[in-house]
Amino acid sequence: MLKHIVMWDLRADTPEEKARATQLLKRKFESLRGQIPGLLHIEVGVDSSRVGYACDVVLYSEFDSQASLDGYATHPAHLRVREELGDLRIARHQVDYAVG
Repeated sequence: MLKHIVMWDLRADTPEEKARATQLLKRKFESLRGQIPGLLHIEVGVDSSRVGYACDVVLYSEFDSQASLDGYATHPAHLRVREELGDLRIARHQVDYAVG
């Protein structure tokens, strides 16, 4: 199994814009459930700490194989989400690792 974790900082000028952007990203990525072969689990968390060094949103997902994770990167549903979010994200951090 592979775990795929991505953290983002989002573009926003006000707390209200940040909240809307956060919920949009969360909703879009959660909509991928059941659409990606080999995607076992997907979870989107929103930072509640509000500390300056924290990212705004984290995606935690599990894949049954490296091939499934590779397929996710180019899957039309995933590409559509990335397109719909556009330049909403201003920073992105990623870690992929195998377990078991």
